[in-house]
Amino acid sequence: MALDRGSPLALTVLALLRYRPLHPYGIQRLLKQWGKDLVVNVGQRAGLYRTIDRLLEGGLIRVRETGRDQQYPERTVYELTDEGEAALGKWLEEMLSTPKQEFPQFPAALTNALLLAPEALAQALEQRERAVARTLADLDATLAAEAGLPRVTMLEVEYLREMTAAETRWLRGVIDDLRAGRLTWSQESLEGAAAGWEAS
Repeated sequence: MALDRGSPLALTVLALLRYRPLHPYGIQRLLKQWGKDLVVNVGQRAGLYRTIDRLLEGGLIRVRETGRDQQYPERTVYELTDEGEAALGKWLEEMLSTPKQEFPQFPAALTNALLLAPEALAQALEQRERAVARTLADLDATLAAEAGLPRVTMLEVEYLREMTAAETRWLRGVIDDLRAGRLTWSQESLEGAAAGWEAS
């Protein structure tokens, strides 16, 4: 039975198998070589194998061959099925057209930032801003290095660059407000606000 929902990793595995039949190590290598690990989590090989098993059970991919050579252990090569080709198109259109509510950890931490003192929050956000600024510089370097490629192959890097630039600007604004005393709070003010919320 074909799967009705795709994940970013499942979508990308199907896309790579549409390019050519591959074994899991080849999939992981191409993801990193082509820079797709910026948008798809392939840090844990177990996650890739679970995704492949799910796609196989769903009939979206099939075993093409199992081989062995002197340098490597036995490797199973997978290929896309007709059902996989159809699912790839469907998932791709859905993911491009329909925003999905996602729950990254940073906004979750921001909802609890009031538990820190303003100085501690400023220090934490300054550390994050330095890391985000480094990421922004890396993305700029990637775009510059790949300037000769067709633009469509770099859209995800463009998008990440714009999102990272926006986060950098926002972080700097919040840090400036914290350092200037324009953003401040106390336990008493928070307790008063909480009592007002509960009463409403």
